Amino acid sequence: MATHDHQQNHVRYSSSKVGIIGAGISGIAAAKQLRCHRPVVFEATDSIGGVWKHCSFSSTKLQTPRCDYEFSDYPWPERDNASFPSHVEVLEYLHGYATHFDVLKFVNFNSKVVGIRYVDDGGRQTTRVAAIPGEYPPLLKGHPVWEVAVESDQHKTVQWYAFEVLVVCIGKYGDVARKPVFPANRGEEIFNGKVLHTMDYSKLDKEAARELLEGKKVAIVGYKKSAIDLAVECSQANQGANGQACTMVIRTLHWTVPSYWIWGLPFFLFYSTRSSQFLHERPNQSLIKTSLCLLLSPLRKAISKLVESYLTWKLPLKRFGLKPDHPFEEDYASCQMAILPENFFSEAEKGKILFKRALSKWWFWNGGIEFEDNTKLEADVVILATGFDGKKKLQSILPEPFSSLIVDSTGIMPLYRGTIHPLIPNMAFVGYIESVSNLQTAELRCKWLARLVDNQFKLPGVETMLEQTSKEMQVIKRTTRFFKRHCISTFSINHSDEICEEIGWKSWRKNNWFLEAFSPYTSQDYEDEN
Repeated sequence: MATHDHQQNHVRYSSSKVGIIGAGISGIAAAKQLRCHRPVVFEATDSIGGVWKHCSFSSTKLQTPRCDYEFSDYPWPERDNASFPSHVEVLEYLHGYATHFDVLKFVNFNSKVVGIRYVDDGGRQTTRVAAIPGEYPPLLKGHPVWEVAVESDQHKTVQWYAFEVLVVCIGKYGDVARKPVFPANRGEEIFNGKVLHTMDYSKLDKEAARELLEGKKVAIVGYKKSAIDLAVECSQANQGANGQACTMVIRTLHWTVPSYWIWGLPFFLFYSTRSSQFLHERPNQSLIKTSLCLLLSPLRKAISKLVESYLTWKLPLKRFGLKPDHPFEEDYASCQMAILPENFFSEAEKGKILFKRALSKWWFWNGGIEFEDNTKLEADVVILATGFDGKKKLQSILPEPFSSLIVDSTGIMPLYRGTIHPLIPNMAFVGYIESVSNLQTAELRCKWLARLVDNQFKLPGVETMLEQTSKEMQVIKRTTRFFKRHCISTFSINHSDEICEEIGWKSWRKNNWFLEAFSPYTSQDYEDEN
């Protein structure tokens, strides 16, 4: 491995052609699929696992059964166990996978990427992209295209590595917290209590978390999965005589589900089979299919109403003012359906979890939170379950002009097959589109990427790829108002079909027509073809 001085740091031209940033689920999947190229994986922390390691609470569990969240060639132990694994079990599973396929040897731990730069054929830094108009360049060009600055615990100076292709797997969650912006003199600086984000809370050990919550008036801002889990942890920490209620401050309601059964039927029948997804619009559909979607729209709406009727019957949503105004389908189509902890509403029934709607703006006063209707909520601790800014995280390490190109005018990353940005050469992104099973989504796209790196197929032109991503986003926007999550759950099978066809696989993967129509697709359906 040759090194030479470059701008007062060391540029290390790696013998590997492939660099991977991040060792979460997506990064490990990418390393496994690209292992024949001996990739160099940079992980900023001391362990693999991503959000499962660094953004989980003690109560965090998988949102799907084991069999819906597994690699195609590494089944879960006791995969038919109907319980949802804890985040610890997910980490053990991921470690088992990485060990089994010997990919940990590629990971450089405690190695934080602090900068990326694009270089020309002569190895000089440039902002010009030397691509043939209309064509996307081959991923392996025979010379370095990207230089990556890495800061590690072992070296006080920044090390520069050079790669032909760079795979970015740092994800949309963690690292950069999204926080509300407040008017002057109404921010957290005037609050006499403690304010933290769920990202900060997840770093606390069990004892420190209990000490933070026990006997305190806690306000949790948000109503997605992290907020719901946190509310339960807060209620459990306040079971004693001096226990206080936890208040969830909710701006936008979302549908929550107690289990994957609806009126005695398995949930997958409604949204996760080829027949059920036939009712939904998809990109590149024919005129006949478009007409059928219009004709079948009453049936699609009826299915959403059927699910809603079960949830309002099963859960006390109306009693607590938690019934959303939008259809269930919109939350499913945006990957925002949350599985409830078993004791969530039992704690609410006991008065340990309270709910406060914040339909518009709110801010701090010295004793807690104040709302636009002049009501106030007293609090000792305010925890912001307000999500993360994954795009800002990406933009902070990418050079111009790519930092400005990474999202379009609507704030969406236009990724072809959820992986390639048509305007950014020799770089791939894994883990930036969502589905019901993000692991399955990531693994299949890593298989597609590995074959693209090996030049087993050719990408269409840049304009064609941009047109395809635009079609996808138009479908998502027509399906849900929460389109910015880039969720493909209502047409995930079709999305996978197109990937299979592009790499030369058969798209229909089941053994018979009945299973093809009424059985859900899992990772094992996408085992490598001989």
